[in-house]
Formats: sequence, structure tokens, C-alpha cells
Amino acid sequence: MFFHKRNTLLTNQYNQFILITDEVIAAVRESGVRNGLVAVISSHTTTGIMVNEALECLESDIDNALKRLVPEDHPYAHARILRSYGSTAGNASGHLKSMLTGYSCLFPVVDGRIVKGEAQEIYFMEFDGPSQRSYTITVQGE
Repeated sequence: MFFHKRNTLLTNQYNQFILITDEVIAAVRESGVRNGLVAVISSHTTTGIMVNEALECLESDIDNALKRLVPEDHPYAHARILRSYGSTAGNASGHLKSMLTGYSCLFPVVDGRIVKGEAQEIYFMEFDGPSQRSYTITVQGE
């Protein structure tokens, strides 16, 4: 069996962490798959999918670490006029942060439930907002 769902959300900040664990759990339940895998995949190059604990202090630490590793004011080559876009590309930091967090996650599904650690939560990560964004949840199995 193969189940595929596309979720859309509106971000409201330039950098934003959005918990989507409940949506993934609901999609697994809706799929009817008893045993298999669930994949969550971002549809954008300046967003990410991250698995971690849902603690405000940890979110702050992750945000600060990403800002240190990928500063906004660095003279990136991507920050120039792109003829193909007809505008200035000023989102190099979003692309690089996405590269660091990754754009997907994968979990087993056993007996109709996602198998994850007690503290593991799934985040949609915005690095170039606000914007309308989407991600897919694909459940495959029997």
C-alpha cells in the first residue's frame, strides 16, 4: 500500500521552527498502513525537516548555532542579481541552513504507529519566510 499526502502551511517569520509531529502521526493513521515506513519531505530548498526534542531552550540553542554557522551578513556569492529570477537572490543563508538540517526524515511504522523515541519530534524548518510552504508525507507498507 502507498499513501501520499501534501500539507501546506503559512510561515510568519524569516526563521521559524514548526512542530508537525501530530500531522505525521495523523497521516500514518489515515493511511491504514500497519507495517512499513513513513517519509516526511520538504518541497523547498530554503526549508528543512528536523528531528529533535521540542524544548524552547533547545530550539533557541539550535537557532543560535545555525546563526553562528551561517551568518546573514556574510558576503555570499548567491547575494546578487539572478537574470533567471529577474531579482536579487538574498537567501543564501536559507539554502545553507537547509543543507545543514536536511530536507527529510524517515521513521518505521509498526502496528499502525510511527516508531520514534519518546523525545523525538518532527519540525518543519523555515529559513526564508514568511511564505506559503509545503511538505509531503508518504507512507508505504502493508
